[in-house]
Amino acid sequence: MSTGFLTVDLDALTSNWRALDGMTDVETAAVVKADGYGLGVAKVGRALIKAGAKRLFVAAAEEGVELRQAVGPNVEIFVFSGHMRGDTDMIGDMMLTPLVNTVGQLTRHLEALPEHPFGVQLDTGMNRLGLEIGEWASVAEIALSQNCRLVMSHLACADEPDHAMNRQQLEQFHLMTDGIEVPRSLAATGGILLGPEYHFDMTRPGVGLYGGAPFTDAQPVAFLDLPVIQVRDVEVGETVGYANSWTAKRPSKIATVSGGYADGLIRALSGGANLWHGDQAVPLVGRVSMDLITADVTDLPELPGVLSVLNQDQTVDALAERAGTIGYEILTSLGPRYQRRYAGG
Repeated sequence: MSTGFLTVDLDALTSNWRALDGMTDVETAAVVKADGYGLGVAKVGRALIKAGAKRLFVAAAEEGVELRQAVGPNVEIFVFSGHMRGDTDMIGDMMLTPLVNTVGQLTRHLEALPEHPFGVQLDTGMNRLGLEIGEWASVAEIALSQNCRLVMSHLACADEPDHAMNRQQLEQFHLMTDGIEVPRSLAATGGILLGPEYHFDMTRPGVGLYGGAPFTDAQPVAFLDLPVIQVRDVEVGETVGYANSWTAKRPSKIATVSGGYADGLIRALSGGANLWHGDQAVPLVGRVSMDLITADVTDLPELPGVLSVLNQDQTVDALAERAGTIGYEILTSLGPRYQRRYAGG
């Protein structure tokens, strides 16, 4: 095989869900958008349902269709983008629950699917999605008298516990929703960690399920191993890769590894990441290219057949830090060429 192996530990995934669920006294749903954060929405969704999740969240109706086909009819699937023009048949036929974001979306939904369930997303200060306070005041009575399943908002700075925005959004959410009888949700992974004030009736963890910050106690879920295609000897002064960006300062053995930015190993990792042979780190040298990376394996006791990118020693957040990004980007960029293997679940 010349493509890498992405191993997904479904037992770790469900253990992370149970750990986050155990931090609250309310219902815990799960966010599985972007193909289950890059790990395969069908297997991820089924494992989370088996663990106890009764409601799942996706970004778009098309994602909801794929998820519904994988998990069957007995789980509620919320769609963050709401009821977009052209989505009516998908929403109705696949029993999706759109989270309407505008007065226009609410009107479209009630006119096209008058008995069909929906939710409402409110903007409490993030200025990205949702009804603002005046819009909500104008339609709340109508919306809440229909088949409204959830009223939610989203925190902008929950990964920074001391950020003033958290308290500001919490107070705004209370102002907009106190007294309603429909279930409420404000907290994703970071919101759960902020404490019970933020939990309301339902939490909806995302990245923490997949081993990412800010849930620092999460178990790693994704493990990535790449095959070595060739090992060559490089003499002092010779260069490796595009733009001659790395020059050998000693006689070196350089492994050419199958994987590149087409596979989610983003170019910003160039010259700054490690690969692993067992518990021994080896530096990535030269530029990350589309299909290949190169690593200095001179100090290994044997020539490797496989090198690891994600493992117990280098998690998605550790790799992201080396690239100057976040674990979300590493996870959701993992490419389709990897052979995916699932453990547990």
